[in-house]
Amino acid sequence: MGLLLPILLAFLAALLGGLYLLGVFRQQRTGEPPLDKGLIPWLGHVLEFRRNTLNFLERMKQKHGDVFTVQLGGCYITFLQDPLSFGSIVKESREKLDFSKFAIQLVYRVFGYEAVEDGHTILQMASNKHLKGDGLEVMTQAMMSNLQNLMLHNIGTSADQRTWMDDGLFNYSYNTVFRAGYLSLFGNEPNNTEGNDTKAKEKDRVDSQALFYEFRKYDQLFPNLAYGILLPRQRLEVERLMGIFLDSVSVQKIKSRDNVSRWLWDIQQSTEEKGVKESMISRYMFVLLWASQGNTGPSAFWLLLFLMKHPEAMAAVKEEVDKVLKEFEQEVQRGGPLINLTREMLMKTPVLDSAVEETLRLTTAPVLTRAVIQDMTLKMADGREYFIRKGDRMATFPYSAVHIDPEIHPDPHAFKYDRFLNPDGTKKTDFYKAGKKVKYYNMPWGAGVSMCPGRFFATNELKQFVFLMLVYFEFDLKNPDEKIPEIDFRRWGFGSMQPDRDVQFRYRLRN
Repeated sequence: MGLLLPILLAFLAALLGGLYLLGVFRQQRTGEPPLDKGLIPWLGHVLEFRRNTLNFLERMKQKHGDVFTVQLGGCYITFLQDPLSFGSIVKESREKLDFSKFAIQLVYRVFGYEAVEDGHTILQMASNKHLKGDGLEVMTQAMMSNLQNLMLHNIGTSADQRTWMDDGLFNYSYNTVFRAGYLSLFGNEPNNTEGNDTKAKEKDRVDSQALFYEFRKYDQLFPNLAYGILLPRQRLEVERLMGIFLDSVSVQKIKSRDNVSRWLWDIQQSTEEKGVKESMISRYMFVLLWASQGNTGPSAFWLLLFLMKHPEAMAAVKEEVDKVLKEFEQEVQRGGPLINLTREMLMKTPVLDSAVEETLRLTTAPVLTRAVIQDMTLKMADGREYFIRKGDRMATFPYSAVHIDPEIHPDPHAFKYDRFLNPDGTKKTDFYKAGKKVKYYNMPWGAGVSMCPGRFFATNELKQFVFLMLVYFEFDLKNPDEKIPEIDFRRWGFGSMQPDRDVQFRYRLRN
């Protein structure tokens, strides 16, 4: 009995400790948001959350209101779904709410990259320098050159037959924008390795096509990879694909290429100066490839599809495109120079800007998450206050809280190309809820410290792609009466949504 009692006590202590870690004993304290742990210890609601994030959060909001805490895979996350109170998260100091801690955990789990100290600052500084202002002009020109190589390389050659080509609109859009973006950031094949510029450009087309083919395989596995629920064979496939990417964007490969973006060079060199191993820097290069190109291609698909499905929108954008070309004295002439879209030209497209913003409102759905670094009080716009515990997380899902709120955006599921235009043609920024102006009325890029640093470059990528399609190509849907595809709900929370099926279309160069 003397030996049995300590064993029983140790077992009981271990059991209680395990139950504590599983969250069995956590209760809502006075002043805290409603707590919903779910029926399964530790897992909580994670299975339903993964299955369909939008439906789950809508159900929780109906049950608990616009602030609630849920258990998801051992984490307690407080969701704030009142858009008038978003400033409480966006403007909170990093001493209380920190984005980088959560981001570091995610990139390590998905990419195996161990982030360096001040990594986010390095990224932000490089982005401010090269993806805005004068730096953006350089990137816009690089993107223009690579889009021309991918989309217009047959013009004036023996292959210029101007015959109809069939493809999936999603595949075509994603393929084109991804490859052009990749070449613009990671550089081109040097002329001296291929003998001349024509062969170097051909190699760029071939190599970028092969990379996109593998990237799509990885992209389709990404949601399960991010949640850590890959099957054994899927994990082996991820490891195989990772080997391909780490070779394609390795430091040595980048150093051998021409026209590598200053954005990438600055990040690579600053990370190297931190003493990071070359193999780990190569992993970071792949993180940057995924972050910069994993969302723009799908957005290009949705934008082009919405324009094709709404003739009035297509006509308005086409009229604006023609007007800009005329203002800058450019036109498409057989045998003449290619259209060269400059940053200045892209700044004169308010109608296209509104169509882009409307597309992102309808199809971009990130979950914005912060780690709670210390106990804090969440102050709501209506005066309510909630106590939030250290070690928890805070999150918002703007898609349901803002993007499809019928009070902020009437008829929220409809595509209205001029939703973000005032009657005088200027950008509309005044949107209201409960009679109060909503500051964060569209959040496809996030907000605050986690706002996408490459959003201006990404927007220009979308606009350049659509601009060239409208100027140089005839295109239409193979089945114009077919419904717009549904969103693939497995990707809720990961940025730009993808369709659950492709849409067939045909295209050809204009005569």
